[in-house]
Amino acid sequence: MEADPLSEFDALLASADVDDTEENDLVQTLASSRTGRGWVIGSVLSAALGVVLVAGALVAASLSPRPDPDPTSYVAAELSGTTPRPDPRQTPYAAPSQQHERPLTDLVDENWVAELSDNTSIPVRALIAYAGASLVAASEYPACGLGWNTLAGIGHVESEHGTIHGSHLGADGVARPAIIGIPLTGETTEAIRDTDAGMLDGDAVWDRAVGPMQFIPTTWAQWGADGNGDGIRDPQNIDDSALAAARYLCDVGGDLTVADNWIAAIHAYNPTIEYNNRVADAAAYYAERG
Repeated sequence: MEADPLSEFDALLASADVDDTEENDLVQTLASSRTGRGWVIGSVLSAALGVVLVAGALVAASLSPRPDPDPTSYVAAELSGTTPRPDPRQTPYAAPSQQHERPLTDLVDENWVAELSDNTSIPVRALIAYAGASLVAASEYPACGLGWNTLAGIGHVESEHGTIHGSHLGADGVARPAIIGIPLTGETTEAIRDTDAGMLDGDAVWDRAVGPMQFIPTTWAQWGADGNGDGIRDPQNIDDSALAAARYLCDVGGDLTVADNWIAAIHAYNPTIEYNNRVADAAAYYAERG
């Protein structure tokens, strides 16, 4: 029987810790991972060259102790994905965008994406969103330094790049079936009672995290983005959710090339050490493969 690539990937991450003597080499690897890569088109090339990967921060986070999983974490393994997906066009939390965005698919070079997808096993459709969102962040938050690999690390942990529980990303970037997390009842998560009348998550009693980047309704109401330029903010769309995540991380963390800032931004996204370490390991792995 063919080996499960996700199991092999997690096993590789589990053995990927570095000691202090290897730290400087890893920093150099991360910082130089974009050298020679023509991964953007036209006017955004200069912005891409100005983006600095989170080298020191990833090293600092990956060297942190790894405790047993925290039961308050709502990482990908806890997602149920069973609740029907509401129509985003009927949802106040996925309302028409106030700003019509340029589609992320227009920003990234197809050849670069295809090569990197082969190297990292990240689905092409997800990789387009991560790379495009990091470019938009470089333009809107010039001092942020958010790398595509950080978004990819979050996407891996939250939903296995939109593939958890049999879901997949269509050519339009939408996860089908919808990715919807468990109810946040306070038993194994923070308790968050319904805030959107079930519009996004189909649950009128408790809130649930939704989409491939796992936004709760209140956070989506503030940060929801239109990454595919269709005028709608849909958390189940990888372009919309990756762009929302990029803006959120840059706004919360500031300069993400500073280790403490990167750790704080990921902590704000999901406040557990175990989650922070998993994202750091995945992001470092992707940067090395890129």
